[in-house]
Amino acid sequence: MARVANGTAPWWRNLAWGTARLLPIVLLALGWELFARYGNVTPFMLPRLSAVCVRIFDDAMTGELFLNVGLTLYRALVGFLISAVGGVMLGAAMARNVSIRWFFDPIVSVGFPMPKIAFLPIVVLWLGFFDVSKIAIVVFDVIFPVVTATIAGFQSVERELIWSARNMGAGNRELMWQVMLPAALPQVLTGLQVALPLCLIVTVVAEMAMGGYGLGGAMMTASRFADSRGVFAGIVEIAVVGFVLVKLMAVVRRRLLLWHEETSTTISMR
Repeated sequence: MARVANGTAPWWRNLAWGTARLLPIVLLALGWELFARYGNVTPFMLPRLSAVCVRIFDDAMTGELFLNVGLTLYRALVGFLISAVGGVMLGAAMARNVSIRWFFDPIVSVGFPMPKIAFLPIVVLWLGFFDVSKIAIVVFDVIFPVVTATIAGFQSVERELIWSARNMGAGNRELMWQVMLPAALPQVLTGLQVALPLCLIVTVVAEMAMGGYGLGGAMMTASRFADSRGVFAGIVEIAVVGFVLVKLMAVVRRRLLLWHEETSTTISMR
């Protein structure tokens, strides 16, 4: 395969690969438009994609789109950052300290499979209907996969690496930051990749339940007024935001793991 001097694929190959990966989305959009136009459905049941795009454009012109997307992203990303920092710290502590693991392991084991959104009424009673409660339910729901991925990552570090670092005089801090965390980083990032779209999902569900501004709240308002285009516009907006977040997280993963074999394998496959 042709490669440029720095070992990456030519730009035209990357462009063609990226375009080909968008083909299923294009076909889905085309199928939606044709079925809504010529299928046995009413515009209320399934509005045309073109009409939904017009609605999104109108919301953008009034500024409502940017307000709702901005609020949803703010709640989701703040919850993600809190979950990422807290989850990695707790997971690392559980992996390194037997007493901490003994105390938190039953909580994580019971809490992980539970549908945490069931605690939303309690969160509302305690914190109200504002941003704090929505961010709190996001953190409560999302921190568990981060903790479990971090524990798995630290436990997968080869003992030979730890022994070698100890023999070279590494202290606990150097061992953590220079050996264990880099070695566990691939699995930690996998947990964060799972957590990021989950943050968006929980945020939208919380907004639907609590109302107010945000993509979820706007969809529920449109539903109450039988505004089918508004509901489907919210679905498209959430899909686009989620797609962008997932792709950005994949870029961050590649940047942080340039030294790892999975990055070189991915580049060689293109």
